[in-house]
Amino acid sequence: MFRRSTPEPEVPAPTDKVDGKGRPTPTRKEAEAAARARAKVPRTRKEQMAAQRSARGDTAAKMRQAMKTGDDRYLPTRDRGPVRRFIRDYVDSRFSFIELMVPLLVVSMILGYSGNQTAMNLGNTVLFTTILVIIFDIVMLRVRLRRELARRFPGESTKGATAYAAMRSLQMKFLRLPKAQVKIGEKLPETYR
Repeated sequence: MFRRSTPEPEVPAPTDKVDGKGRPTPTRKEAEAAARARAKVPRTRKEQMAAQRSARGDTAAKMRQAMKTGDDRYLPTRDRGPVRRFIRDYVDSRFSFIELMVPLLVVSMILGYSGNQTAMNLGNTVLFTTILVIIFDIVMLRVRLRRELARRFPGESTKGATAYAAMRSLQMKFLRLPKAQVKIGEKLPETYR
């Protein structure tokens, strides 16, 4: 008549946090072998040099990968921190006249070597106009960047920030390291902490 109901098992509530380390736990034997390998001190100079070379190679590989992905932990000191990351994103998100510099310099060089006086004068005009526009672009970048840094990072040291931005803007976008993480015209996040 009366049915006895069994209690349903409790299901844990979903969380936003992802648990786990992304790899299986090593066995005791593997953990002890790894500990012995770390504790083993190189005896000869040759072994010491090989260990140092291996460590340098690992560090260099991590730094190369960080230059591609923008991982702050392995970047060089000059590129590390939220202020520098914002500067890189700010420079990379705006169109810079420097992107057109190389083709314009090639055109001015071709015109300069054409032998025709009118074409040579036009080549010189293109060259000097390009240089003036680039200087104006860098000055405007510095003014706007200082204003934006004061708004986003009040009280933080921004020493060398505008020089860092100017040097980054003078490079072609595909040659910049660390690689650009934003596209031209992309809206930047409000916080970089």
